[in-house]
Amino acid sequence: MLGPIYTAAVSEEQTTPTATRKQVASARAFATAHGTPVRAVVEPIGRSGARVVLVGNDGAVGDVMVSSVDVGTALIDAVDDVEKASWDADTVGAAAIGAAHRRKMGRSLLRG
Repeated sequence: MLGPIYTAAVSEEQTTPTATRKQVASARAFATAHGTPVRAVVEPIGRSGARVVLVGNDGAVGDVMVSSVDVGTALIDAVDDVEKASWDADTVGAAAIGAAHRRKMGRSLLRG
């Protein structure tokens, strides 16, 4: 004879994703250095997590690596003067990509 069947529910705790203090401090420092408002685009990068690309008011581009897209969204919510954006014409136009960066990216394509 079979023993009793246990049907205890497995409890999965739902935790709210949060950015680390270091990630928040990095985004705040970027906003202070490059002017506000800062546009932020969250890009998933596979198993590694996500990249939050920051575009400052002066056109500077920076990024903060996070563990997931949800944490990236939480980072944006945690920092005043950082607004969620997408790669629309306004955001792309606001990013000032210099000649040195273009040359660097072009070299990597030529090595291909």
